[in-house]
Amino acid sequence: MAEKFGWVVVETAHGELEANVLKSILEAEEIPVLLQAKGGASVYTFSIGKLGEIKVLVPKAFEEQAKELIKPEEQP
Repeated sequence: MAEKFGWVVVETAHGELEANVLKSILEAEEIPVLLQAKGGASVYTFSIGKLGEIKVLVPKAFEEQAKELIKPEEQP
């Protein structure tokens, strides 16, 4: 539904802590962010399985920049 309004999912976090870290990274670069929790995660702070998933969304125009900022660093 969010994609209809120009927002795209750039990552699926596993728990509120991870979602908020990603949100902070993106907002520090002035990228607007929405967090979208499914099921119980929106009411309870589940952090396991599908119940703990939180989608991190940004406007389509920021998609590539956001993905680059939050991608894991490669280990040597």
